[in-house]
Amino acid sequence: MAKRFKVRRQMDNLPELQGGTPLSFYDPNNPDVNLFNLIDDEIIRISGSPLHYYKSFVEEQYDEVYLEAANKTVTSEPVLVYGHYEPSVVQETLSNFGIELTNDQMFIFNKSYIEKMLNRSPQIGDHITPEFQKQKYEIIEVQEDSFEMYGVYHTLCTAKLLRESEDVVNQQVS
Repeated sequence: MAKRFKVRRQMDNLPELQGGTPLSFYDPNNPDVNLFNLIDDEIIRISGSPLHYYKSFVEEQYDEVYLEAANKTVTSEPVLVYGHYEPSVVQETLSNFGIELTNDQMFIFNKSYIEKMLNRSPQIGDHITPEFQKQKYEIIEVQEDSFEMYGVYHTLCTAKLLRESEDVVNQQVS
């Protein structure tokens, strides 16, 4: 037995703003378009995972004995940031070329948040260690994903698992 309801009262019209235009987040000329970016930032902080982010830089040295540059990559102290990623188990597949480690990971950050935390944008060569799995990843690609109409910008970092990392070696042995 289905009940049928009838609307007896019409909804009131939404009140007009002082300028005469209704409030809309879909309007790119609206100064409140940054609100979606702030909401996205908060959602990533609440539902995201804590990540230890290591900025890398090249320490330039010159070897006087061999008369050549002895540059080496150095990582900074970790910065605790929040981002989205999908944890996965380390998988080694056997192919025609031997054992391959195919654990690329995608990390998603709110662009304005990550740039504020790092004082720069993420770069290739930086390292990320999720607090959950404690595996070290190296960023191999950085992309920007944008929803310009809403004012939301994401930074997508594709990272590969560092096979030589002590964490990966210890996990494979046990």
